[in-house]
Amino acid sequence: VPKNAELIRNLMFGTQFCQDHVVHFYHLHALDWVDVVSALSADPKETSRIAKSISKWPKTSPAYFAGIQQRVKTFVESGQLGIFANGYWGHPAYKLPPEVNLLAVAHYLEALEWQKEIVKIHTIFGGKNPHPNYLVGGVPCSINLDEVSAINSERLNHVGKLIDDAIEFVEQVYIPDLMAIAGFYKEWGAIGSGLKNYLAYGDLPTRGYNQPEGFKFPRGAILDRNLNEVHEVNGKDKEEIKEYIAHSWYKYTAGDEVGLHPWDGETEFNYTGPKPPYRYLNVQGKYSWLKTPRWKEHPMEVGPLARLLVAYAKGQTEVKEVVTEALQRLNVPVTALFSTLGRTAARGLETRLVVHWMKAFYDELVANIKNGDTRTFNDEKWDPSTWPVEAEGVGLSEAPRGALAHWIRIKDRKIDNYQLVVPSTWNASPKDPKGNRSAYEASLIGTPIANREQPVEILRTIHSFDPCIACAVHLYDPEGKHIHQLTVN
Repeated sequence: VPKNAELIRNLMFGTQFCQDHVVHFYHLHALDWVDVVSALSADPKETSRIAKSISKWPKTSPAYFAGIQQRVKTFVESGQLGIFANGYWGHPAYKLPPEVNLLAVAHYLEALEWQKEIVKIHTIFGGKNPHPNYLVGGVPCSINLDEVSAINSERLNHVGKLIDDAIEFVEQVYIPDLMAIAGFYKEWGAIGSGLKNYLAYGDLPTRGYNQPEGFKFPRGAILDRNLNEVHEVNGKDKEEIKEYIAHSWYKYTAGDEVGLHPWDGETEFNYTGPKPPYRYLNVQGKYSWLKTPRWKEHPMEVGPLARLLVAYAKGQTEVKEVVTEALQRLNVPVTALFSTLGRTAARGLETRLVVHWMKAFYDELVANIKNGDTRTFNDEKWDPSTWPVEAEGVGLSEAPRGALAHWIRIKDRKIDNYQLVVPSTWNASPKDPKGNRSAYEASLIGTPIANREQPVEILRTIHSFDPCIACAVHLYDPEGKHIHQLTVN
């Protein structure tokens, strides 16, 4: 694709990562560590002092935090906590002082407002959010600085402003909050370690998709936490990636013990579990709607931690610098990365990297346009008549949650088989035929729990993966029919 199209794709990719990671930290994970109700007893003046000591963010006055405190108080006194309902407030596992809890709650609310702004980059370049459009051969937007319906000067300037705002929010709010909260929970640098294997397909190309050596996120696999060796990954090799169903509610033609490469994948339902609703599942049998992917027969963790570890092991300077700085600030060893806290920190550090990469991509795009290059589309592969009658293809990418790949087999110019393996399939899948656990299950072994009726410690580790089970299953109605199906003539 043209260089401008690659840069615009990278900007949309980076936007997705920044928005997703910030939303995950504040709205899906922070309240596993932050006691909202405790913020009611905070001294707003002390919260202001703490905020000014860790950041240059402008909203740090005692009056501002007193106003946030009053909003939370109104929620609590009404008996309707709204967005803060269903928490385990007062749980003994919460360790933050009230003033830090108030700071985190204030930024929780600010992040809600900020995240709806950054995604405007998607609508400018990709037409919509979520799921902005790419295009075979490039991107679906033309560049004309004087045309009202194209990517013009006004829209480019707006994108630049949104990126600058994102850098400020990440550097002055997200990272300081992450470091401050992590400082009270250092013991979680030794909890939730789970697997010792990590997989990253890599992404953010700088010299074209077919040259992974130019990716900002490198491709590779790490086994047994050996950071001295990164193994090559080939999505086309049928002996590398296979999906098993020994403990999944599916059946394969060749039997439940075999593993199938996605090009040969089968998706035939075979529910053998108890009749819903139920409280327990027999994990010695089939107990999940997720298949179980393996790389060279190894269970692998995917996600921000895996990406940083592969980049760190490959010697990528930018990654090593931000990781080393964070470890020094927290005064924890490198082994703390292999943990619940490590996953949570990796997501923030990755966001810091990506938002600055976005600035570089934007600057390069603007420079190209100033030099007269406005190309965003290559039509060589656009006409279907130029496509092969039969073909196999695979697209390896990185989603915010981790390694994502789609496999397709074409026969008679039609889709003969289409399989995808998403990040939560790798992390949340059941055991394989050999009894080896996947990432979620392995990470929970040995987790200390203060109150079995309020297992916030379990939530901390599971949420550190940013789970999305809906992405990893197939949807049918009770009669086994597709919920929705498109037919293209």
